[in-house]
Amino acid sequence: MSRVIRKIVTTLEETLIEGDVVLPAPTRKVAAAAVVSNAASGRYVENLDELIALGEQLGDLLPRRAVALLGIPGDQVESFGKAVIVGAEGEFEHAAAIMHPKLGAPFRVVLGKGDALIPSAKKRAKVGAVIDVPLGHKDHARVRSHFDAMEIRIPDAPRAHEMVVAIAITDSGRPLARVGGLRKEDIDKA
Repeated sequence: MSRVIRKIVTTLEETLIEGDVVLPAPTRKVAAAAVVSNAASGRYVENLDELIALGEQLGDLLPRRAVALLGIPGDQVESFGKAVIVGAEGEFEHAAAIMHPKLGAPFRVVLGKGDALIPSAKKRAKVGAVIDVPLGHKDHARVRSHFDAMEIRIPDAPRAHEMVVAIAITDSGRPLARVGGLRKEDIDKA
C-alpha cells in the first residue's frame, strides 16, 4: 500500500466559543485523509476489487490516525463520516468502490462499535477542491445533535489520476445543539 498512498493529512478542529457562548469543554472534530493513486483512472475497468481492497485498508489506517489525534479511546468517538474526491480522470464508481463495500467494517472495529450507516459524500474535482465529510452519530442515525460536517481540502490533491479518501470523527455533537430529536442518552430506549 505504501506506493499507492502519496500523503496522509490529519486535521484537528476545536471549537471553544459558539456564537458568543464559551463552551464548558471544546467540541472536537478530526479528519484523516489519504491521497491515493487510482489504478482504474483514465480507462474503463470492469473489476474494481483492487479499489475495494484499498478501501478496506484505509478503513483501518485512517480511523486509527484520527482516534490517535483525538486522544480518546475509539469507543468514546461519537460521530463518524467518510468522503472521497475523485480526480478528473476517475469515475464516481471508483469512489464507491473505496467507500462502500469494505471500508466500514474496519472503521467500526477501530471505534469499538458503529451501528448506524456511515454518512458519505463523493465528488469529482480538480486539485485543491473542498469536500464536506458528512457526520452522524455512530450508533443511531436519528441523533440530530450529531448531524454535522467537516470540511476537508488538500491543496495539491487530487491530481487527475488520484483520489482523496477522508474520514472524520468527533468526540461530541454540535456545540449548543438544541433542535430536539433523539438524544444520545436515549439511544438504548429508541
